[in-house]
Amino acid sequence: MTATLLPTSLVGSYPQPEWLIDRKRLAGRFPPRVRATELWRVAPEALEQAQDDATLLAIRAQEKAGLDIITDGEMRRESYSNRFATALDGVDIDNPGTALDRSGHPNPVPRVVGRISRRHAVETRDVAFLRANTDRMIKITVPGPFTMSQQAQNDFYKDEGEMANDYAAAVNAEIRDLFAAGADIVQIDEPYMQARPEKARAFGLDAVNRALDGITGTTALHICFGYAAIIHERPNGYSFLPELCRCKVRQISIETAQSNLDTTVLKQLPDQTIILGVIDLADQRIESAETVAARIRRALPHIDPARAIVAPDCGMKYLPREVADGKMRALVEGAAIVRREIA
Repeated sequence: MTATLLPTSLVGSYPQPEWLIDRKRLAGRFPPRVRATELWRVAPEALEQAQDDATLLAIRAQEKAGLDIITDGEMRRESYSNRFATALDGVDIDNPGTALDRSGHPNPVPRVVGRISRRHAVETRDVAFLRANTDRMIKITVPGPFTMSQQAQNDFYKDEGEMANDYAAAVNAEIRDLFAAGADIVQIDEPYMQARPEKARAFGLDAVNRALDGITGTTALHICFGYAAIIHERPNGYSFLPELCRCKVRQISIETAQSNLDTTVLKQLPDQTIILGVIDLADQRIESAETVAARIRRALPHIDPARAIVAPDCGMKYLPREVADGKMRALVEGAAIVRREIA
């Protein structure tokens, strides 16, 4: 971890430029689970270079705002999960299945027709490109094994937990390669632990621990209520959070801004660093630095500030870029206010 007190970071995504992806079509649907190549505005032969250019924009925007930990903005992804999930063996992506999303609507998903395994590294070039283009600490995200198991139609495994464990083995191999490629932090995205807490307790936590088996680098886990642009209702507490104290992960990313979370729950996570969500992504008004500072202060009675990173609630993918840039500046300025008060 960086030595800075209350370091700042994105959760993962930054808005993709309009010239890269059809943002109106992107916003008009749930995050795709299968490939959605129709969203890209750039021809296939020029797409990688365009994604590189967009990644540079995302890096520079984060640096300009003053963030301490930089991501690639997930510029190369149609959604946080589908790029990795559709690159695995055992998955039929040409004949997708159907699964209910967290709002109860059917969605096209990868159809599992054989044993899940990782054919090749998926995101190592993303990390190498990020590492080559910033001297700050860097973080990369990968979808979690439990969430991928819930975003698939299982036509092969007799036991859902066994399927999640095979997803975990694929994630474990990817995480090892991501650290070898230069990542400082690797974050597993597990929104479905909140959406399906009973299954998360039954086999999801074991799958995440399996994904982290033997990993020595700094790992994070993001658990959330869903993208604010899509899931509008927020409970004021998590259905699955204290259980994560039994997780091998070093950092846990949670939302407190939009949900006005009761931050006393942080006492139940006494060992991990908390990535504290203090930017409301449902509200396109840019918070003042003092509003951000007040949200940070709400958590400090329940967590040592040395164990806190400040961030948005979730990914910024669906925000207009100028709004995302303003919210990042507010994040940095709010953290600076509280940092001075503590010092």
